[in-house]
Amino acid sequence: MPSLLIRHIHTLVTMDAAGRVLRDAWVFVKSGQIAALGVGRPRIEADRTLDARHSIAIPGLVNTHHHLYQIRTRAFAPAADAGLFDWLRTLYPVWARLDEEWLHAATLAGMAELLLSGCTTTADHHYVFPRGRSHLIDVQVDAARSIGIRFHPSRGSMSVGQSQGGLPPDRVVQRESRILADCERVIRKFHDPSPGSMLRVALAPCSPFSVSPQLMRDTAALAERHDVRLHTHLAETRDEEDYCVARFGKRPLDLLDDCGWLSSRTWLAHGIYFNRAEIARLGRAGVAIAHCPTSNMRLGSGCAPVLALRRAGCPVGLGVDGSASNDSSHMLAEARQALLLHRLRHGASAITVRDALRMATVEGARCLGRTDIGSLEPGKRADLALFDLRTIGYAGAADAVSALLLCAPATVDTLVIEGRVIVESGELRTIPLDRILRRARSW
Repeated sequence: MPSLLIRHIHTLVTMDAAGRVLRDAWVFVKSGQIAALGVGRPRIEADRTLDARHSIAIPGLVNTHHHLYQIRTRAFAPAADAGLFDWLRTLYPVWARLDEEWLHAATLAGMAELLLSGCTTTADHHYVFPRGRSHLIDVQVDAARSIGIRFHPSRGSMSVGQSQGGLPPDRVVQRESRILADCERVIRKFHDPSPGSMLRVALAPCSPFSVSPQLMRDTAALAERHDVRLHTHLAETRDEEDYCVARFGKRPLDLLDDCGWLSSRTWLAHGIYFNRAEIARLGRAGVAIAHCPTSNMRLGSGCAPVLALRRAGCPVGLGVDGSASNDSSHMLAEARQALLLHRLRHGASAITVRDALRMATVEGARCLGRTDIGSLEPGKRADLALFDLRTIGYAGAADAVSALLLCAPATVDTLVIEGRVIVESGELRTIPLDRILRRARSW
């Protein structure tokens, strides 16, 4: 891989343990890794040099929760004003028509939007497998490899349909034996645990109202055997809590604990309705949380106790969540939303711009079990997002770091993943955006 030198960086936000912010900085990249960084004029020769004198550089943003297939049902009118359970009941029949072409086009569109927002790593929780459509994770992996994003696909599952008291229609659930067999196939085919990996697999039963406790236990055992991470939705709404108490006689977290999921292998989407004792249990276990503020507000679900979870020791990352419940895949916008939501709830001094950026980078990486991304320092992977401070949205901004989240969310100018320039001058370089948009318009 050609070496890369990015020099004269106006402002470099390292997000390292010391929280360094460097001016007139440079970063030298070799073999996909940050080899060195500093300030002033570097005495280094590289195969390629970029000048970033008008840019702020941050670690590539990490998206910890998404449903890329939902892009095709953005702003779906019959569900536009619904809460979670009614929203799901409205959309499940539409999603039952999902096929490989739909998923590939939607995945590319969502990944392109993420990249252009400064996101270099994304998880995706895919759990809809209509009958006859079993190899859908393969479709997403193909899209990720072609567009150049670092990808953590989560092989989701639903096994309890309406006829068994679950929420999803029977035609989108699978037999548990088939689910487990495909989980093992996906791990063996795609999971790469090596440092700098571009592809790691997680296992992700959908939710307490769509899978059985036995599938949760079996999935946890499979994840332990293959040393992969676990992911699911939990404590998203009061409806979910009521369902768990009525069906299982226990709260969602107690159900999760009974199934062997309360460990540092697990990251949970949402985590809104945890009480104080449960927050302490989560912290002791090292469970991570994917906070999805926009989706939670859009569906009226509630506000996660993010500050308390972080104080308890839980890594808290950010997720744009489904493109039909957020209707956007803009990670910088999600970081801004988290900042504003928790200032509204707790006061302006309770959460800083750098706190929100930390959730979008370092803590997001921890959610995914990564220590090689999330900050800019020698030895870490070369994932960087650079934003041009000359654009109209930053006009008059005195502090570049604050401007990233206090000003309107911008499009990235330059994006580097594993030392490879993926976005340059605001344009995607791996796949023509027009080609992606033509497929989307055909919907």
